[in-house]
Amino acid sequence: MIKGLESDITVNVIASIIASLVLLAAGFLWGKYKERRKFGRNLEEYDFYPFTINRDNIPEFSLKDFRLGMHYFLKNSDHTAARQLIFIGEQNSVRSQLEPVEQRVYAQLFERYDGKKIADDTNEYLENYARVVRLIGKSFPNTGMEILLHNLADPAHSLISLENDVTGRHLRDGTTNLLIDLKKRQLLHEDKLNYELTIGARKFKCTTIPIIRKEFGIVGAICINLDVNYLTDEVMPSKERIETWFKSFCRADMQLDENILSKDEYAKAMKGKRHFRDESV
Repeated sequence: MIKGLESDITVNVIASIIASLVLLAAGFLWGKYKERRKFGRNLEEYDFYPFTINRDNIPEFSLKDFRLGMHYFLKNSDHTAARQLIFIGEQNSVRSQLEPVEQRVYAQLFERYDGKKIADDTNEYLENYARVVRLIGKSFPNTGMEILLHNLADPAHSLISLENDVTGRHLRDGTTNLLIDLKKRQLLHEDKLNYELTIGARKFKCTTIPIIRKEFGIVGAICINLDVNYLTDEVMPSKERIETWFKSFCRADMQLDENILSKDEYAKAMKGKRHFRDESV
């Protein structure tokens, strides 16, 4: 009898645990469902995602799909996807491509989902990146290395931060195919790293780092451009200019008492090790 009672208790306990787990899982899924209903889906989950891939495997903006999305989100609320659609529209200067009637529809969509705040939020999001660009640029003045920041929410006036100008561009200048190129590389899982550009007689070594925001995808890019001809034609032929360049490259504005070495490297430095490839210690 006791064994039977123990067996019943065990079964009840197991049943209670299983029921609790089922309720917990159901609550979790319901919460996820409500969250999805509230904030919506990502735009690429819809059939009218406004980018198509051409025969060269390059993403192209699709005005037709953009129109479909525009009308859909005026009739069906989806806060996340609609704002992503507006963001892409602003990136691709959609106002100038739409007919007057469609422009009014887009204006309704823009107002309904607070489109102005999307641009404001992106500007705020990129503020710290602008600070990074400024500080890195000011760390290496007069070296032929330009660093800049593009706000790709506004391609027509994308250049928002620039240090050590070597390309002759100005703040508020636009960019042409940078966004499309970065989207293509994102699909191919490629980095735009350490590439060469030859433009007429000019030659550059470049790296472009996309800035990705979960809500909207690629929102900006940091670009580093090294003027190769300046180094090979102006700096390297002269010992004095090489010395001047290295003095500028190694120049410091302040001296601090901090340790950035590992424990082992610190001990070796105290014994006289001068650089990371110094094997004398």
